[in-house]
Amino acid sequence: MDDSCGELQNTSRRQLLKSALIGSAAIGGSLTPAAQVLAQSKQDVEIPVAAYIFFTPAEATFIEALVDHMVPSDRLTPSGSDMGINIFIDRALAGSWGKGSRMYMQGPWQEGTPSQGYQSPLMPSQLYRAGIASTNQSCIKQYGKSFELLDPSQKDELLKSLESGKIVFEGGLQSKAFFEIVYQSVVEGLFADPIYGGNANKAAWKMIGFPGVIETNTRNIVEYKNKLYKAKVFSIADVS
Repeated sequence: MDDSCGELQNTSRRQLLKSALIGSAAIGGSLTPAAQVLAQSKQDVEIPVAAYIFFTPAEATFIEALVDHMVPSDRLTPSGSDMGINIFIDRALAGSWGKGSRMYMQGPWQEGTPSQGYQSPLMPSQLYRAGIASTNQSCIKQYGKSFELLDPSQKDELLKSLESGKIVFEGGLQSKAFFEIVYQSVVEGLFADPIYGGNANKAAWKMIGFPGVIETNTRNIVEYKNKLYKAKVFSIADVS
C-alpha cells in the first residue's frame, strides 16, 4: 500500500485500457485479440464472498458504490466490487497500513508539499472513516441524498469536487486529502496480487497482459507480438 490522479474525465480506466490495449474495438464484427483477452477476463471473474472487517454496513454501501463508479462494469470488464477492490480496501484499513504503523505520527502537523506525501495526524483508517461520513454529508447537503443514490453524472461531479478540494468538510478535514487516499487505494486494489483481496482471479492483470509474479515479459514481447496473449498469469497463491 505504499505506491500511489489526473483528472477523472481525462484518465478514466476505460480510456486507459482502450488506449493501451484495444485501440479500436471490433474489426469486421469480431473482437481484436486484446479485446478477446478482456472479454475472457470478465467471464473468469468470481465475485469474492467475504465479510467486512473494517467498514460498517453504511460505509460498505458507500465504498461499493464508489469502486463500482470508478471501475465500472461493461461487456469486457468486471466492476470494482466484482474484482473485490472494496474488500482489498477493507483489509488494508483493518491492517497495519490503516493503523499507520509505518508512518511518522508525532507531528508537528503542518500543510506539506506534494513531494512530502501523506501529512495528517489521522491514521489512514481514521481519514477514510471521517472522509466517508463527510462526503455523504456533502452529498445530502448538495443533492438531498447519500452518495450511493446519486446518478453517474452527480457522482462524477462530486468526485471532481473532492479531487480539486472545492468541497469544504466540517471539522477541518481536507476533501482533497480524502480523495487522494481513496484514489490510491482503488488503483492498488485493482492491480494488487489477489491474495490481498482485490484483482479477483487476476482480472486486471489479464486486461493489461501482465504475467504476474513470474516475470516473463521479455520473452512474451517477442513470442506474442501482434498475437493473442494466452500465457498463464501467476499470482502469489499459484506459486506458494
